[in-house]
Amino acid sequence: MAGTTHDTVEHTAADGTAADETTADGTAVPDIGYGTQFSSWYDRVFPKDASAAAVATALASLHPAPGSGTLELGVGTGRIAVPLSRRSGPVRGVDSSPEMLALLAAEPGAELVTGVLGDVRTYTDERRYGLVYAVCGILSMLLTPEDQQAMVHRAAALLAPGGRLVIETGNRPAVEAMHEGRSRTTLFTPYPEPGTGLQTHSTLPPGSELWQCSHVWYESDGTTRVGTELSRLTTPDETDAYARAAGLVPEGRYADWGLSPYSERYPLFLTTYVLPEKEQ
Repeated sequence: MAGTTHDTVEHTAADGTAADETTADGTAVPDIGYGTQFSSWYDRVFPKDASAAAVATALASLHPAPGSGTLELGVGTGRIAVPLSRRSGPVRGVDSSPEMLALLAAEPGAELVTGVLGDVRTYTDERRYGLVYAVCGILSMLLTPEDQQAMVHRAAALLAPGGRLVIETGNRPAVEAMHEGRSRTTLFTPYPEPGTGLQTHSTLPPGSELWQCSHVWYESDGTTRVGTELSRLTTPDETDAYARAAGLVPEGRYADWGLSPYSERYPLFLTTYVLPEKEQ
C-alpha cells in the first residue's frame, strides 16, 4: 500500500503516555504524542478541502524541478502531500507519529506518497530533493531555538543544489497581538458544517517563548474532542537566521499561500529559501 512506514515497535511508558518509537534499524524516534491526541480528529480540524488543494497548488508552483523529488517534514495524514503528489509527482513524507502515518497509509489516492517514521531534526536520506517543505507550524512544534535550527539544518542538507525550502510556521507578533497584553484568551472558530466548531484556550504569558493551546472540538451530535499542544513561535527574521546558518539564501517572505506580502497580522507566515548552485 502506498504511504507505508518503516516497521515500528510501539512502546508505552509506565504512566500510559506515548514513549519513543523505533525504526526497523533500531533508531529511536522521539514522539511528543501529538498523533496520540489528535489523529482521530485531525482531519476534522484541518479538512482535506479546497484550502489544502490551494496549498498544494502553491507548493507546486514553487517547485524548481518536480522531477528532482519532493520531501515533506511533518507529513501527518497527507493533507498536503497527497494533492501535491498529483501535481508534482511522488512525495516522501517524514513524521514522528505512527498514528498519523497509519492514517496516511490508508488514505485513498495516496499511491504517490511514501510515509517514513523519523525525527525532522535528524532525518537522513541518500537522495537530495528539489523541494523540501514544512507547513502548518511544524517548525513551531520544536520548543527550543537549537531544535528549530537543527530542523532547518537537516532540511538544507536534504536539498539538491538549486533546491528550495518552504516553511510555514507560527508568527509571534500576530499571536501576541491576539492576546492584547493578557496571558490568556479564548477563541471560537465556527466551521461550515452546522453544529461544529473549534474552541481554543490560548496561553502566552508576556515574555514567554512557549505558546500553549488547549482545543475543544465540537461535533454536531454534541460530542467533543480535547487536545493540548505546545509550540515556540518565531519571527521571519529568526527563521531567516536559521536558514543562513544552514547555508541557505532567504528568498521570499509571505503572509499566506496566495503569496501576499508578509504581515504581522496573520498567525502564520510563509518563507522560502534556496540552496545555491555549486560553484563551477
